[in-house]
Amino acid sequence: MDSGTLSLRRYGASAGSHSHDHFQILLGLSGTLDLEIDGRGLRVAAGGGCVIEPGARHDFESAQGSQCLVLDSHASGWAQCTRQSTPPAHALALAHYLAGALTQGQPLAQAHGPALLLEAWMAPATALPPSRRRAIDWPALQRWAAQHWHGELTVADLAQRVHLSPSQFAARCLDEQGIGAMAWLRGQRLTQARLLRDSGMAVAEVARRTGYRSPSALTAALRRTDA
Repeated sequence: MDSGTLSLRRYGASAGSHSHDHFQILLGLSGTLDLEIDGRGLRVAAGGGCVIEPGARHDFESAQGSQCLVLDSHASGWAQCTRQSTPPAHALALAHYLAGALTQGQPLAQAHGPALLLEAWMAPATALPPSRRRAIDWPALQRWAAQHWHGELTVADLAQRVHLSPSQFAARCLDEQGIGAMAWLRGQRLTQARLLRDSGMAVAEVARRTGYRSPSALTAALRRTDA
């Protein structure tokens, strides 16, 4: 392993503590992941992240299910990032882009993503141009959407929720999350559906709660991402 290996992982009940000889970087995409790292408690929610040092004993658990972008890396530069409590916003935007690229099987994401992620994490926030735009609380928007999928949410609904026009919201989504607004919307809907399905809920009920036209439409969507 050189710059590292990226993967998308889903967490649920604890599988017991362990350690490894490389850095492990986690960036929350959905749900909430509770960790214990060398006896220290830490929570990674959607939009958060952490760097676990080599040799650190750690345990994971997510009562409601969680999905993270995970990087396993021996790159020594990650040692400079372990003291940051939250990753920079531009690293999170890159993480969302890489997650989408991995889902679509794009080889460049795996080839260059690990190095780009380290570069983004280490870049100082002052390197970004100042902005006076109204901040979008993406985790809060995710939670709100999770309660309204049955209403067949649209990009316009999400834009209205954060007091933006659909075009403004689409531009901000691409800028801050690294994917288009429709792709973000589909991804969040599918993530919620997968969490419900993994909990044992019947396909028909999951489809009803998440706004899919039919159980078969949901099944097809799940199969496409698993392919």
